Amino acid sequence: MDIGSHFNYWVVIFLMMAGFYTVISRGNLVKKIVGLNIFQTSVFIMYISLGYIEGGAAPILTEGTEVYANPLPHVLILTAIVVGVATTALGLALVVRIREAYGTVEEDEIHKQDSSF
Repeated sequence: MDIGSHFNYWVVIFLMMAGFYTVISRGNLVKKIVGLNIFQTSVFIMYISLGYIEGGAAPILTEGTEVYANPLPHVLILTAIVVGVATTALGLALVVRIREAYGTVEEDEIHKQDSSF
């Protein structure tokens, strides 16, 4: 098995671990959202890679085409991208409100202010 032939899966693993590490290691809420977006992008790449068939054509019935690619994963990822953008916008709006309420977006400082009440 050639490592280069599965390059896209190595990219998925790298992006997934980078996003996960960013989420668990950073205290800044904006950086956590960026980490979640990186993780989400790795999932998109994985699904698109699974839906790809070497030599497959678009599922349009024509003469001489025997292998068709499945368009369903690509359609689902388009929907997931739209949902991801909306979720990111909501998350950033919540971070703005947290910043207005606490004066910071650092998780440790928010916990300190909450424990003082």
